[in-house]
Amino acid sequence: MADVMIFAPSPLLTVTLEDDADGADMHVHAGGQGVWQARMLRTLGCRVSICAALTGETGRVVAHLLEDDGVEVHAVEREGRGAAYVHDRRSGEREVVAELPGDALSRHDLDELYAIVLREAMASDLTLLSGPADDGILPDDVYRRLAADLSAAGRPVVVDLAGSRLAAALRGGVRLVKVSDAELRDADEVKSDSVPELLAAARRIRDAGAESVVVSRAGQATLLVDGDSAFTVRVPVMEEVDSRGAGDSFTAALASAMVEGASLQDAVALGVAAGALNVTRHGLGSGDAEAIRRLSTQVEVQRIGTDDAARVTPDQLAARTEEVDGR
Repeated sequence: MADVMIFAPSPLLTVTLEDDADGADMHVHAGGQGVWQARMLRTLGCRVSICAALTGETGRVVAHLLEDDGVEVHAVEREGRGAAYVHDRRSGEREVVAELPGDALSRHDLDELYAIVLREAMASDLTLLSGPADDGILPDDVYRRLAADLSAAGRPVVVDLAGSRLAAALRGGVRLVKVSDAELRDADEVKSDSVPELLAAARRIRDAGAESVVVSRAGQATLLVDGDSAFTVRVPVMEEVDSRGAGDSFTAALASAMVEGASLQDAVALGVAAGALNVTRHGLGSGDAEAIRRLSTQVEVQRIGTDDAARVTPDQLAARTEEVDGR
């Protein structure tokens, strides 16, 4: 039985060319949002399963790579073109050689995958819904149905989604949403990075179907809206090597703490620590478990606002968070 089941509808096969003192090298890994989350969950000692559609030759390779990483795989196996990318980093910059979105899931594939997800979620402590790399892989409404069915069955659901996928999941109802400020801007939910505006957006997400909402902000304090309470969560800023995968590490660490029974504030503290340390590494979703736990003890959590958000003006709220954001 898994501690966390991850819905990862279309994992990637990733090929990266690197160059070091010994010459060029090629790295082949399973990838994609759900896979990077699974990697961090395994780092933190969680038992993890992934429910996915694995397509063609790339899908068969991904299955072996996941199993080698200690991830339990439950998959719809089908023929076709799987999702993959080839990146060249030998120059020090990431150059795209090829990116393949993979084939969309058919109705039959979706029905089979949906049944697998429900079956495995019932045997897990928490379900994490992640998205595919390409928008055309599956309909957004799948996220609404999964959130509604799993919530009705009493299974806690955490989502790391944005845009129309997030809106769909909220209609089903979820325990927690993790979203970034950049994703909120892309969805036209906010026009600036001001704390009052971001908190207002987080509260709209809460009211649309989430018990709690976490808004990550690169280099600045994370925002947590838990019911009627709001908090800033600040971690020491690390020197950045590669920012990709930090959000997935954040979500995975948060989920791991939740299944261990931690308070939501402590879970978010572990999440921001995992995200902060991930940017110091080249490996996506990777980290050192003890370093993450030690850094989490340096995280500062500060309550902002009041139980009635309407009593706090934007100017007052900005003043309360000025010191935390270092402005």
